[in-house]
Amino acid sequence: MSKSTRATQMLDKLGVAFKLHSYDYDPNAEAIGLAAAAAVGVGVEPKRMLKTLMAELDGKPVCAVIASDKEVSMKKLAAALGGKSAKMMKPADAERLTGYHVGGISPFGQKKRVPVAIDAAALAETTVYLNGGQRGLQIELDPNAAVAALGAVARPIAAD
Repeated sequence: MSKSTRATQMLDKLGVAFKLHSYDYDPNAEAIGLAAAAAVGVGVEPKRMLKTLMAELDGKPVCAVIASDKEVSMKKLAAALGGKSAKMMKPADAERLTGYHVGGISPFGQKKRVPVAIDAAALAETTVYLNGGQRGLQIELDPNAAVAALGAVARPIAAD
């Protein structure tokens, strides 16, 4: 497995400190983010393992980053990014837009930059894990560094 992806290259270029963690990706896992949290190591709570979701906001692509044990509220996502309505993007569209495969979509280094909303709860953690741009690769970093690198907004976007 390559340790250099567009995601890691973007973070290197920005001078963001991060650690890489490899794990055995299970494409049949019921919840990929929860499986990743268990596989990466002891002590990685699901709230620290963030999943990257691609959505459409008023017909335009956006990215939502949220804890792996939570669901995103489309209403809150729309409000966070100043839109009216949001819906999940079809997997094939997400792959085409990001240049990554589902299960390996990172918010970093996507082919096309889109607005990003990170659930504000992630900022309470010392470090969080985000997909590294390929299945079985996680990037551990300070959540505030992730927000800065992505030019993201941090707002509550989890469903109640």
